Formats: sequence, C-alpha cells, structure tokens
Amino acid sequence: MSDLLAIDALRAGYGEAVVLPSMSLTLGEGQVLALLGRNGTGKTTLINSIVGITRRFGGTVALGGRDITAMRPDQRARAGIGWVPQERNIFRSLTVEENMTAVAQPGPWTVDKVYEMFPRLKERRGNFGNQLSGGEQQMLAIGRALTLNPKVLLLDEPTEGLAPIIVEELLKALGTITRSGGICSIIVEQNAQKILGLADRVVILERGAIVHDAASHALKADPAVLERYLGVAGAAAH
Repeated sequence: MSDLLAIDALRAGYGEAVVLPSMSLTLGEGQVLALLGRNGTGKTTLINSIVGITRRFGGTVALGGRDITAMRPDQRARAGIGWVPQERNIFRSLTVEENMTAVAQPGPWTVDKVYEMFPRLKERRGNFGNQLSGGEQQMLAIGRALTLNPKVLLLDEPTEGLAPIIVEELLKALGTITRSGGICSIIVEQNAQKILGLADRVVILERGAIVHDAASHALKADPAVLERYLGVAGAAAH
C-alpha cells in the first residue's frame, strides 16, 4: 500500500515556539487515523501543519508522492488536502449549495452525493450558513471539504458540542466516506471511545511527539494505555 500522506521530520509551530519537534507519520489509502492526546499536546498543530498554516522550521510533507511543503494552504487544498477545522469556517452569508459549489473540484464527490449522505442539507440547500444549527453547520463543513475531492480529509474535533443523535449521524457518514476509497482521514477527537470503532489506527501525542501508534482494536483491548496517556479508563479523553 503506497502512502497517500507522508510527513517526514516535520518541525513546526507558531512564531518562535516549536510545538512539533520532529514529526514523522505516514498514512495509506483507506486508512482512518484517530489522533488522540490531552489538550495542548500538538494535535491541532499537526493538522494545521498539514494544511500549511503553521510556521515550518524543517521537514517535509508529501501528498500522493508529491512534495507539497512549499505550497500555500489554498494550493494544498487544490492538491487534495480537505480540512474541517474546529471553527468549521463555513461561509455564513452563502447558501448551503453556494458553500459547496464555491470550492467544488471535479471528482466522485459531487454536491448531489453530499446531499445523499446528508439529506438534511438538501432540505436546507437554500438556507444561509448562519441559519443552520451547529450540527447542520458541521455537516456542511464536511460536505464542503468533500466537494474538493480530497486525497486526505482532516477533521479537528468534528463531534464537539453536538447532540448525541447528530454525533451518531456524523460518525456513520464518516464511516461511509472512509470506505469510499481513494482517501485517507485523520480525526482529532477528545472522546476516545467515540472514535475507536471508526478508526483503524490510533496515534497518541504527548509534547508534540508520538508516544503510541497502534491498531485501534489493540487499544480497545488495552485500556491501560488510555488511562496512562489520556487519564481515562475507557470513558472520555479530555
């Protein structure tokens, strides 16, 4: 299996502060990686560094064998980096449909395919971004990232603050997305149990470094690791 995403000795942070001292990570097609760790361990910084919005001190990022290290964030998006940030960043003054068509690139993920996955968005296709509930905004943020037809989908805390029924719907959709082929995903999530069933690999960060990298089922079978690094005994990882 060739690597879709390859990060090599990446040293990155903000201003003069180095948050990731030397990050190396590869991800293959179809892989879903859960990125866990306590607050402040570098999870969002890693996502932001793949997107291209941190300061890079060294190392490289490659996508599908192509070096994208020198690319701006907008160029990385067109090259195949799909990003759903914590803040969602949807266009609030555009309609649901305009949000997606504004960034759409040719490929299997069309606006209609997103509507199939999220019928709620289809019902609200003429509504403006600021007229949507939190759950609907998150669906739109994911849908918009998909219409870019990315090779890598990055999701930063996609279920945070959402009602359990919406969380269930989103996780089901994410399962569909990841099984559709040609894509790999990194999901940052505070609640480890929520994501272990969806991810096939888990990486735990501490002080900007990988301290645990294993198959999801292995972590499920060894709750002591969650306890050690996340301070939880199989409940929520805050």
